[in-house]
Amino acid sequence: MSAIHQPTAETLPPRAFETRRLLTGAAQVTALIGALVLVAVLAPGLGDVRGLLADANLAWVAVAVGLQLLSCLSYVLMFRPIFCGARSWATAHRIGWSALGMGSIVPASGAAGLALGGWALVQDGMEPDRVARRSVAFFLIKGSVNFVAVAVLGTVMALGLVGPPVSLWLTALPAALALLAIGAVLLLPRLGEGAPPPATAGRARHAAALTRRSVVAGSREAVEIVRAGDPLVLAGAIGYWLFDNAVLWAAFHAFGAEVDITIILLGYLVGQLGGLLPIPGGIGGIDGGLIGMLIAFGAPAAATAAAVLTYRVILFWLPLIGGAVGFVALRRWLARPRRHAVAD
Repeated sequence: MSAIHQPTAETLPPRAFETRRLLTGAAQVTALIGALVLVAVLAPGLGDVRGLLADANLAWVAVAVGLQLLSCLSYVLMFRPIFCGARSWATAHRIGWSALGMGSIVPASGAAGLALGGWALVQDGMEPDRVARRSVAFFLIKGSVNFVAVAVLGTVMALGLVGPPVSLWLTALPAALALLAIGAVLLLPRLGEGAPPPATAGRARHAAALTRRSVVAGSREAVEIVRAGDPLVLAGAIGYWLFDNAVLWAAFHAFGAEVDITIILLGYLVGQLGGLLPIPGGIGGIDGGLIGMLIAFGAPAAATAAAVLTYRVILFWLPLIGGAVGFVALRRWLARPRRHAVAD
C-alpha cells in the first residue's frame, strides 16, 4: 500500500483547478455558446436555421442527451482499468467525471481533464511517473479509435463501397492522413526515452526530457494495454467515440434531416482537430470544422448548423454538470483524513 496522504496545503488543487477559476472558465464558455445562439437567432440570412430550431423534435433531442450520457459513461468505463484498476468504481466515477467536466471548459482537447485526474491520483498515492505514462496512453487510445474509423471509412468510401459518391480529397486523403498518424504513434516507442539531462541543465531541458520520456513510455504502454484486450478499455474507447458521433446523428434527426452516417463519422474527425485550437471549450473550432466538413460532404446547410449547435450545447452542459458533481465529491473524498490508497 502507498502512504496515505493527509489533507494539507500540498493536496489542495493547483491554481488552474481552483473553484473560482473553474467558474470563470465555465462562464466564458457559456458566454461563447450564448453568442453562437444569438447569431443563429438574430443574424440576417439564417431564417432557415431559426425555423428549424423553433420546430425541433424534442424527443430526438432527448435521445441525443441520452446518447451523450452513454458517451460520458463510456469514458469512465475506459478510465477505470487504465487509471483506477485497484480502486473502486466510486473513485473512478469521481475522477473520471471531474476530468470530463474540466475538458468542457478548458482548451487542449481533454488534456486539462487528464491533468486534473492525474493530480487527484497522485494525491491518492499513485506514482507521478505512472500517472504521466497512463495519461499519454489514455489519450492515444481514446483518439486512436477515431483515426482507425476514418482510415477504414475513408478507404471504403473512396472505393465506392459505402456512402454517397464523394471526392477523393474528402475520403482518400483523410484516410491516408489517419494511417500516417497511426503509423507515427506506433513508431514513437522506437525513439527511445533518451538519456536524462545533467543536473546542471536548465528547467526547459529537464521539462523536454520529461515530456519525451512520458510520451515514449506512454505510447509503448498504450500498445501494451490494447494488446492485453481488456474489454472495459475496448468497450469504453469505442463507446465514447461511437455514442458521441450518435449524438450528432440524433441532432440531425431532431431537425428532420437524414444525413448518411459515413458523412457524420468523417466530419467528426475535422471537428475534433478544430478542438485542438486554444479556445475555451473548443467553441468555434469544433463547430466550424464540423459545419464546414459536413456541408462539403453534401449535408444540408441549415440543418447542419442547427444540428451542430444542438450537439455543442449538449456536449458542453452534460459533462459540465456531471463533472461539477464529481469534482465536489472528489474534493470531499481527498479531504478525508483516512483513505485506503492503493498503488495500481
